[in-house]
Amino acid sequence: MLPPDSPAPIPAAYLRRRRRRGEAVPQRWRVYSRVELLAGGWTPKKLTVAVADGRLVRARNGEYLHPDADPDCVAACRTGGRLTCVSELARWGVFVLDATALHVCHERGDSRHRPLPREVRRHRTRHARRPREDASVDLVEAFADAVRCQRPRAAIATLDSGLHLGLIDRRDLDRIFALLPPRFVALRRLLDARAESGSESPVRLILRTIGCEFEVQVRIDSVGRVDFVVAGRLIVECDSRGFHGSWADRRRDLRRDQAAAALGYATYRPIAEDIFWHPDRVVAAIRGLLDLLLPEPR
Repeated sequence: MLPPDSPAPIPAAYLRRRRRRGEAVPQRWRVYSRVELLAGGWTPKKLTVAVADGRLVRARNGEYLHPDADPDCVAACRTGGRLTCVSELARWGVFVLDATALHVCHERGDSRHRPLPREVRRHRTRHARRPREDASVDLVEAFADAVRCQRPRAAIATLDSGLHLGLIDRRDLDRIFALLPPRFVALRRLLDARAESGSESPVRLILRTIGCEFEVQVRIDSVGRVDFVVAGRLIVECDSRGFHGSWADRRRDLRRDQAAAALGYATYRPIAEDIFWHPDRVVAAIRGLLDLLLPEPR
């Protein structure tokens, strides 16, 4: 058996939310050194046999992981580093704009990089050198890397998601921004933990840019809770494939829009692709609808 893990505590608010939704809680995985395992009673032959029959995963020479370890954690260890940035946050269900590449943190001075068949984005730790016992960095450092690595609106969406999920709190934000250059401090006043999806954050920023009055997460009788109500007349809903992809979802949304129309609301549903990559189209649509709904100067 492997030595017992001593993982960092997972925030209670995050655990409650995952369990309430019936979602599995990610694990933090340790990296075991050959020296540590031999001292714990393993023999070289037992290690070889355990790797062969799948009871151990050898990430690289002298480093082993539990067989259930997340594949991205194993891949990061194969490069001689630890999982970080959007790759680590995606494991925890945090919104990130693009987690295609593998984001890996290497200790300063470590040049032993094993190549992988996928793109690897390398980060350097800004903490003091420490023993590599974990297969991934702590969440505070992962969020700091993600803020640096993404465009500002995507970074805000990631931080909003972490706050909404209960993975980080205001004290964690202090630590995150302490790891970042001063130019990032301006992002903090734009955060809002009420954002329930990644696309809500940039839409909120768009509405601020337009300068119109809006409310967030508004409950309307016979309609339900909506993402935004703009100028008291326009409902803006941020759809995503995960919750609006099937015909049953589409039918439910249309009936909600119909109920809203009966109460005098217009509904606009921008798609995530336009929100993140073509925000000018979203701005033009909202302005056009407000000009129609509110002909008087705003």
